[in-house]
Amino acid sequence: MSVTIGSAAPDFTLKDTDGNEVSLSSFRGRPVVLLFFPLAFTGVCTKELCFVRDNLKDYESLNAQVLAISVDSFFTLNKFRQQEGYTFPLLSDFNKEASRAYGALYDTFFGYFGVSKRSAFVVDATGRIAYAEVLEKAGDLPDFEAVKRTLARLAG
Repeated sequence: MSVTIGSAAPDFTLKDTDGNEVSLSSFRGRPVVLLFFPLAFTGVCTKELCFVRDNLKDYESLNAQVLAISVDSFFTLNKFRQQEGYTFPLLSDFNKEASRAYGALYDTFFGYFGVSKRSAFVVDATGRIAYAEVLEKAGDLPDFEAVKRTLARLAG
């Protein structure tokens, strides 16, 4: 399954780096940037999330919440967050339900089954998809400028 612009964003409940449950629907009323990434501690994933960390004020100024999601365990994501100083939530989609619902799951990735595809989605304040980008090549980065333009448009 995949999502399209204008469709309802599939809700999910995932564990954060402390093992607490976080639901997409709990952010209703403000835009959310969902960033699916393949694996913690890998070069491109670290580069992507460090870019977001270093530019987080751009998202916050548009009242957006950033959520980064991978199939890593929340234990692994906790170490990744600590090592890199991420201040936005990293969520564990260990059971691959959110990645599958968003059409952001590789069949195989370097011989592993069910790894998140690098993807970016913007969910508007009403819970609808305003931007969707699913990348087939794990070495590519999302179009962060397009994400910011979408958020700016939503902010009016």
